[in-house]
Amino acid sequence: MNIPRLVVAAPSSGAGKTTVATGLVAALTARGLTVSPHKVGPDYIDPGYHALAAGRPGRNLDAWMCGEERIAPLFLHGAAGADVAVVEGVMGLFDGAAGRGELSSTAHVAKLLRAPVVLVVDASSQSRSVAALVHGFASWDPEVRLAGVILNRVASDRHEHLLREALEEGSGVPVLGCVRRAAAVATPSRHLGLVPAVERSADALRAVRDMGELVGASVDLDALLALARTAPPLAAAPWSAAEEVSVVPGRPRIALAGGAAFSFSYAENAELLAAAGAEVVSFDPLHDAALPDGTAALVVGGGFPEMYVGELSANEPLRRSIGALAAAGRPIAAECAGLLYLGRELDGRPMCGVLPGAARMTERLTLGYREAVALGDSPLAAAGTRVRGHEFHRTVCEPGAGEQPAWVWRGPAGAQTEGFVQGPVHASYLHLHWAGAPQLAERFVRAAAAG
Repeated sequence: MNIPRLVVAAPSSGAGKTTVATGLVAALTARGLTVSPHKVGPDYIDPGYHALAAGRPGRNLDAWMCGEERIAPLFLHGAAGADVAVVEGVMGLFDGAAGRGELSSTAHVAKLLRAPVVLVVDASSQSRSVAALVHGFASWDPEVRLAGVILNRVASDRHEHLLREALEEGSGVPVLGCVRRAAAVATPSRHLGLVPAVERSADALRAVRDMGELVGASVDLDALLALARTAPPLAAAPWSAAEEVSVVPGRPRIALAGGAAFSFSYAENAELLAAAGAEVVSFDPLHDAALPDGTAALVVGGGFPEMYVGELSANEPLRRSIGALAAAGRPIAAECAGLLYLGRELDGRPMCGVLPGAARMTERLTLGYREAVALGDSPLAAAGTRVRGHEFHRTVCEPGAGEQPAWVWRGPAGAQTEGFVQGPVHASYLHLHWAGAPQLAERFVRAAAAG
């Protein structure tokens, strides 16, 4: 199966690859092409902008959480029916999981996809040195095909001439576009990156449109399309949720929290629940006064509840509804923001009170991949289940673990327990991509159907 594709990478974070990748998706979509957007790594925010630009879900490709053997199948699943796929990298091109070599790096994923790489270079403080930088990235790993450069934050015509001249003489990598420094697009940021697209509504749509116009006017779209078409066929079958799980009888209704406060979710998670026989119904805790009728189980993913703590706390009818669901023994799975929402309070405001934890914002960022083991049975995982996930938050929950913690993993100070398994509830800071552990979805649906 062959889908034209390319990977947008950079020497480091902050070079502008999100603007270029999102703008490229928007510009190609404006041409009438069906574009499939993807993001390397565990990012939730960039795929939201990709989805606005493409009109279809942004998909993550994470070799750590899902396994390298699933990267090509997941890509083909997400890109089904597309004319071209754009994959945005993470951090610098060769930066992967700490201490594990290239694992989960942009370069690793590009090799698994056999995709050409376009390097976005922040040229704002250099001229001829850009050739040495690009030459180094092009020659570092012969298996990575660095096939083009897009120069970002170029100051003037003179600056562009110097950069192009140096690259023509010294790198052998063609320049496929130059984006001027004065043409920056406004993309408001927050402590974990860009403000999620779902929170910005009209502003996000305007930003995506501006990115598309900027990139469309600054890069050679025809050359990029021609490059994408040089990617060879992949010797893999598309990932299928239906092949990963068995169908559970009963069709239980599972409520999935969404909206601005809970926008962090992998599309494959809901697809796996549906494939296992669930009816998945979304609701918005900021606006809905009750869970969907007939809710048999609840999933509350990540997001920014601290930005909406007043509204979440004020929606007392929904908080009572969730408390009643837990008291009735119905399964609940919560990650990060969901953990905070189920707790007693967040930044002093009452939350659902299902769990004893009290959470607050801090200045300290906790992030990283985790390899965890379930300590006991829960509606989500059987005792001994091994998973790979990631943490990414600036909050602290006290206590950090219940009498029966959700997970144990090895940290810098040794074994660390985290999260809560309390009756029907499984809640933790750990984000999981269920495509890497599809048995979680099937087990959760079985628990939902059992009661």
